[in-house]
Amino acid sequence: MGVTRRALLQTAIAVAATGAVGATQTAVAGGAFAASSPGDVVGKITVGYQGWFACIGDGAPINAWWHWSPNSSQPPSPSNTGIVAWPDVREYTRTYQTGYAALGNGQPATLFSSYDQQTVDTHFLWMQQNNIDTAALQRFNPTGGEGPTRDAMTAKVRTAAEAHGRKFYIMYDVTDWTNMQSEIKTDWTNKMKAYTASSAYATQNGKPVVCIWGFGFSDDKRPFAPAPCLDVVNWFKDQGCYVIGGVPTWWRTGDRDSRAGFSDVYHAFHMISPWMVGRIGNVGDADNFYNVATVPDLAECAAHGIDYQPCVLPGGVTDRQRAHGDFMWRQFYNMCRAGVQGIYISMFDEYNEGNQIAKTAESQAWVPTNSGFLALDEDGTACSSDYYLRLTGDGGRMLKGQIALTATRPTQPVVGGGGDTVPPSAPGSLHSTGHTDTTVALAWTAATDNVGVTGYRVRRVSGGTGTQVGTTSGTTFTVTGLTPQTAYAFDVLALDAAGGVSQPSNQVTVTTDGTSANTDLALHKSTSESSHTQVYGSGNAVDGDQNTYWESANNAFPQWLQVDLGGATTVKRIVVDLPPSAAWATRSQTIAVQGSTDGGTFSTLLAAAAHTFDPASGNTSTLTLPTAVSTRYVRLVFTANTGWPAGQASGLHVFNA
Repeated sequence: MGVTRRALLQTAIAVAATGAVGATQTAVAGGAFAASSPGDVVGKITVGYQGWFACIGDGAPINAWWHWSPNSSQPPSPSNTGIVAWPDVREYTRTYQTGYAALGNGQPATLFSSYDQQTVDTHFLWMQQNNIDTAALQRFNPTGGEGPTRDAMTAKVRTAAEAHGRKFYIMYDVTDWTNMQSEIKTDWTNKMKAYTASSAYATQNGKPVVCIWGFGFSDDKRPFAPAPCLDVVNWFKDQGCYVIGGVPTWWRTGDRDSRAGFSDVYHAFHMISPWMVGRIGNVGDADNFYNVATVPDLAECAAHGIDYQPCVLPGGVTDRQRAHGDFMWRQFYNMCRAGVQGIYISMFDEYNEGNQIAKTAESQAWVPTNSGFLALDEDGTACSSDYYLRLTGDGGRMLKGQIALTATRPTQPVVGGGGDTVPPSAPGSLHSTGHTDTTVALAWTAATDNVGVTGYRVRRVSGGTGTQVGTTSGTTFTVTGLTPQTAYAFDVLALDAAGGVSQPSNQVTVTTDGTSANTDLALHKSTSESSHTQVYGSGNAVDGDQNTYWESANNAFPQWLQVDLGGATTVKRIVVDLPPSAAWATRSQTIAVQGSTDGGTFSTLLAAAAHTFDPASGNTSTLTLPTAVSTRYVRLVFTANTGWPAGQASGLHVFNA
């Protein structure tokens, strides 16, 4: 498993102190400039996203209490724990019982799994709600036992990012990766590069973003010499990527936590992002590093045309570093007054180091009584569980010039009904008001609350477990993306401003209608592609207009076109169109059909074969599968075209019969 970054930085604060010049000294960042225009990382807030928590029973290939406990075959408990802070799990629709005693409020001590799509959706919803722009998805050595789970997590992150309008990119962490130089290239080529076709994949200067974390660190977990590291950086640049370097704090001077001789490697990156966890722990440390690292780093980057993305951390809860947000805000202030190009937050969901900004137990009422964990109010100041998400949002506003530069933290630790401990009543009389082949309309009577109901969580219930399908502030909701002729059970929970959640409403079971064999399951659905040329994007293939079309990059087979049906759906027949005009001369395209339920692992549904398109007969071709299959993602792989050196389709239609 990947080693946590703090393990190699235990003496970092002592090391950092050797460079101290006094927190009261100031420096001016004059001359620093943005080497790049704003994009998905320049001018934006990026958070590190581990996504590395799993629980036995969640269906993950790793089948373990991954990162929750050292003995991952057993539930976490006071004697078997891998974390130092306790998450607030009230918004997860599925959690797993641990070996801890109950919480201080008597509720069971349960934990989430990153493998549940709803968990990832919730995290990206929080990013959206707090204007956090981009997630750097950590990817450790994927060739071992963790690989299949990490592969699946990438697909889940893409789905969540697309659904919530956030960006993501791959951050390779080279820790303990023996054959990194060759395997990182293979992994990108065979697996990760495909994700750059997603509308949610981050780009900068028109290039897909990739980060490599760990080159140059002076520890035995990353023993690589400069030459193979420089080879990897230049290889990714040759692939057309914008490459970020997650580098040691002292990359510029080449000492302390940095190996000597890595200057060429560091200067080869498009963006530099120095690591800071373990380096600072209070406001004085933050001011010192502004002088001895941030300002001279910016000047060095400016001299080489490199973008600069320093690290901001909330501080360890267990280490009592947070000072109810003052420590983190001082870092935001220092970075913004220096004029940095972007900010990287460490980390979104890393409860292992207590260094997370995701929702966390706000008081001992939400912590297991026998855990010894501290909560966000450890210094006596009450903080709501979402406080550091809100603080990050305000830091982003200051970075973007949406609020004035200020050393005074604008974010209040508690908002709304901070003292409200009474959850709402359960919604009543849940019933269906209508249904189609893929939708169910629901309605219910309003819940009540001592302060006020803020919304409702709609869940699909199966096997006693509820999975969130949406939220609303009203008392009606339409569930979409369902499978025809299928029975579904639903319930509804009420929410209040303090995070209180009601008991579920009554359950209602509804069976969707059957689908006509002539219903196009792909019409107006989300699409992706290996590439496109000019304005001929993949969305043209599902817009219902045969005169608009998708065309891939030319002279670059193979190419692919993909549609997301929104859920596992029976598929039997695919129809591909070209524009009907006679100007489109008869041609043959060699096409294979692939399918996937998770968007990450695809299987062949129909072998590659030549299909003729003739304007005289409608310029359409039907690809019929040998047997009907259940799949969510349908991908057409084009390997030849006798009429033009690219994949082309004006229509991608999918039918269940």
